[in-house]
Amino acid sequence: MLKSKRLWKTIIYMLLFSSSSSCFAVSEVQPNVIHWAGCGITKKAFMAELASAYETKTGVKIDLQGGGATRGIRDTAKLKIDMGGTCRMSLPEVDKSELHATLHPVAWDALAIIVHKSNPVKQLSSQQIKDIYKGKITNWKQVGGKNAPLELYVRTGKVSGVGYAIRQYLFEDSDEEFISDHVVKSSGPLEKAVEKRKNAIAITGVSSARKRDVKIIGFDGKEPSYENVKNGQYGLYRPLYLVTSPAPSRVVKSFIEFAQSEEGMEILRKNKTVPYADALPLMRKMLIYGFGVK
Repeated sequence: MLKSKRLWKTIIYMLLFSSSSSCFAVSEVQPNVIHWAGCGITKKAFMAELASAYETKTGVKIDLQGGGATRGIRDTAKLKIDMGGTCRMSLPEVDKSELHATLHPVAWDALAIIVHKSNPVKQLSSQQIKDIYKGKITNWKQVGGKNAPLELYVRTGKVSGVGYAIRQYLFEDSDEEFISDHVVKSSGPLEKAVEKRKNAIAITGVSSARKRDVKIIGFDGKEPSYENVKNGQYGLYRPLYLVTSPAPSRVVKSFIEFAQSEEGMEILRKNKTVPYADALPLMRKMLIYGFGVK
């Protein structure tokens, strides 16, 4: 009897959610447009190419906006947009609205350490990165560079896709405080700052960093190359997701299927991004990423 009641509650919830989605979704008003927002790394890495190919194939336009992983999850869950993008898992314990987001894994990305292209430093260790983020290393000469102040750029908040991953992987503490005078709202401004500032350093997604005029340096003796990400040799990797409501529209479902198809995966490969299905064994590390880490 109890199971039956739970089943009916689930069915009623899905019907209500589906109804509210169809009333609200912009794609119902504009049937040939999908409104997407979220992770700037995903947007720059491959979304523009996926969207263009899908529009050519179906006539459906994907309207792309940024705003970060948190926006991608929460705005989709709250039905403000049709579909989102995120480079972190949902965190309903941080914001209950994220419970209503459905994540569809599409690709693998890696955290890349980026510096100005003129910077002579080629490698940093995990301990050096930790010391930089904790304000213990403040001059490039401390890590084999020039005698110049080190300018660390970080994202606002603690649940941005990159910021959350850094805290989990390097500090095993999602509440870790970073010491920086250069705080920006999203990955785009962060990456652009490193392009311009000779003493800048930041961490971003390698999938978008490759398309910037920056230098990507090694981490613990490994480069975030396509092959190193695919085979798990480069440790700082994480999935990239597309986000939908629990009851997405037909056209949104169609785009998700396209992104995960062989045609969609080939677009990712051409953009030097590892498709999710090409490296499923990487999921073993996800057991410690965001689960049970204090």
